[in-house]
Amino acid sequence: MRTGNEPLTARSPLRMRFWLSLSGLFWAAGGTAVFALAGHPGWALACGLLLLVVLADLIVVRRRIRQGPRFQPGRDVPPYPPGHGPNVLLEQGRERKRDLARQRSNRRGIGVDRGARGSRH
Repeated sequence: MRTGNEPLTARSPLRMRFWLSLSGLFWAAGGTAVFALAGHPGWALACGLLLLVVLADLIVVRRRIRQGPRFQPGRDVPPYPPGHGPNVLLEQGRERKRDLARQRSNRRGIGVDRGARGSRH
């Protein structure tokens, strides 16, 4: 069962992908036109297929941008519970790492009275 917050640190650069798709759309359309006018139907077909792929990607990216950052993919997927979104979970992970580091340093004797353990001079 999904909780709606995995993977925890995943980010999608949708705006960058949008602009790259727009430039790909421009170049694929230009390539299709140039190769068609130059009499190279194979290359024109290849650029036309690439144009369709880029157009489909552009549509998907635009749709995901409009859905927003809190989009949940279905009715069976619960939304983020209050106070348990990705930022809260990231902070809890940082606190956990700090606690583990403190425990390791205490096991090594850092910050512990060395007089009780014997002299190491």
